Amino acid sequence: MRRGQSGTRRTIIKSMTTPPPLLETRGTAKRFGSVVALRSADLVVGPGEIHALLGANGAGKSTLVKILSGVFPADAGVTMVHGKEIDPRRPADALEAGLATVFQDPALIPDLSVEQNFRLTGVDAASVHRWLDIMEMGDLDFDFLVREIPLEVLRILDLARALAHEPELLLLDEITAALTANQAEKVFDVMQMWKQKGRSVLFITHRLAEVLRMCDQATILRDGVTAAVLDPGEGGEHELLEAMLGPEVVKEVEAAGTRALSPDAPVVLEARELHSRGRVNGASFQLRAGEILGVAALEGQGQDRLFDLLAGDRRPESGEILVAGEVLDARSPYDAIRKGVVFVPSDRLLALLPKRSVRENLTLPLYNEIGHWFSLATDERARASRAVDRLAIDTRAQSQVRRLSGGNQQKVVLGRWLASGFSTLLCFDPTRGIDLGTKRQIYDLLREVADDGAAVLLYTSELQEIPLVCDRVLVLYDGKFVHEQEAASASEEILLSKAHGLVGAP
Repeated sequence: MRRGQSGTRRTIIKSMTTPPPLLETRGTAKRFGSVVALRSADLVVGPGEIHALLGANGAGKSTLVKILSGVFPADAGVTMVHGKEIDPRRPADALEAGLATVFQDPALIPDLSVEQNFRLTGVDAASVHRWLDIMEMGDLDFDFLVREIPLEVLRILDLARALAHEPELLLLDEITAALTANQAEKVFDVMQMWKQKGRSVLFITHRLAEVLRMCDQATILRDGVTAAVLDPGEGGEHELLEAMLGPEVVKEVEAAGTRALSPDAPVVLEARELHSRGRVNGASFQLRAGEILGVAALEGQGQDRLFDLLAGDRRPESGEILVAGEVLDARSPYDAIRKGVVFVPSDRLLALLPKRSVRENLTLPLYNEIGHWFSLATDERARASRAVDRLAIDTRAQSQVRRLSGGNQQKVVLGRWLASGFSTLLCFDPTRGIDLGTKRQIYDLLREVADDGAAVLLYTSELQEIPLVCDRVLVLYDGKFVHEQEAASASEEILLSKAHGLVGAP
């Protein structure tokens, strides 16, 4: 009897001395009309912990973060901070509970200055400046309008604003997806700093290398349910992938490959000595029908300007662009589209009408010419349906495309051109911030359109994608191409050395 009493006493003492988790949420659920975004999500984050929240696009990660952040209420579930139940109904409630969030899209009003945004939300500008100094961006002028500031700078600014609240838990939703490598390092430094303070970070990313490097624990969501809680250092990337996608999908991803291109394929897009305001400095290349040509470059080497020139968004100062052997004198993207050259940007919201339906977004280019409107009306639904089926787009939220996951939004951007037709597809970092399963679908689509005779020019910020999907790769440095090779033999070390302007291979 005494032994049992003693055991009970030890248990009570342990439970009294073990502190509660910093954050604990159980059975969290959320539905938007007929769309079930979260079925039953459990998450436990301890103090002094960097915790990854992983899952495929549409698994419910951003929905859970927005519930914790007070953007919208949960339909079910209990959330506690330091053992005390909270029910945030607005962002101010979450901040009061010690939770500060950096969302996927900057939470700033574009037509106001940075300073005006801070006054509107009651943020201490001096504290923001202090954190910007720590991240070596203290020279940012707060009088700039938000819409004049590049996306990657806005992400760092949003992080500094969140840090200014000195939160117990910092929630980072895909913050590194739009950052350069150097900027991402600043974020990692801040995460480590926060951990050393005994505070915590909830980190959402699709880059598993970042999880393996930075995170102590990982919670994996799958179809709106917590599927696993893992130690990334023990199981590694393969175990994380299987928990996120399932073993069968992982096998398909790992079986990816490329194929040889016929040397007789016609040139469909050519650039000759393109120059543009010091950003593009004599870039030349040829792209053949049926080819996926990769472009590798470090940030700021002119890749964005090059794609703007090819897409007709800017005109070169000198040099020529040829489409099927004819000079393209594009005064707007519409001129390039008429020649069959279409563009898929990395920021999918730039290419979408967020409040319009999936069908309307898919068929938008079909209505460029008013004379075709009546004849296309009956064909519109059929074309949209074929694009949806081909890309496996989740259309449960068809009324507004903004309600789709990021991966499904990018599929809509690609599906738009499948519905309207093209000869050359310009893809600028199209898989940024997308889970591996959706990336595999996009890789397969690019290979399908190339096999059908179209040409693809693909810039990616993730060099490991090059041998997975491309036939050939060009390296851009200081606005011109400095290296070319077959993609299958393009190691990350070689590409990085050339991207840094080094003459010799590593």
